[in-house]
Amino acid sequence: MTRRICFALDLVDDAALIAEYEARHAPGAVWPVVRAHIEAQGVSAMEIWRTGDRMVMIAEVAEDYPRAIPEPPEIAEWEALMWRFQRALPHAATGEKWVPMQRIFALGETA
Repeated sequence: MTRRICFALDLVDDAALIAEYEARHAPGAVWPVVRAHIEAQGVSAMEIWRTGDRMVMIAEVAEDYPRAIPEPPEIAEWEALMWRFQRALPHAATGEKWVPMQRIFALGETA
């Protein structure tokens, strides 16, 4: 059984940095250890969408997501590198990157 969760985050509003961020997320560009860690936490599918400097991440996750697993040292290195491109949303908690979003509408729901 899976569920869908969504998160939001902003990028630094700089065209060159945004282009580099996208290049670092092109097919095959994300470090294999990062991909493996995401999957090991219980993520079966993930997409990141962008408009301007706003991003939305949509993830399909297992019921037991996030799984408590050891974090390889490369994860902290990747996250530090990504902070070069990212900026927290104004309402994010201190140190919070991807802020969880709340679903407010579903086409198929009638009650």
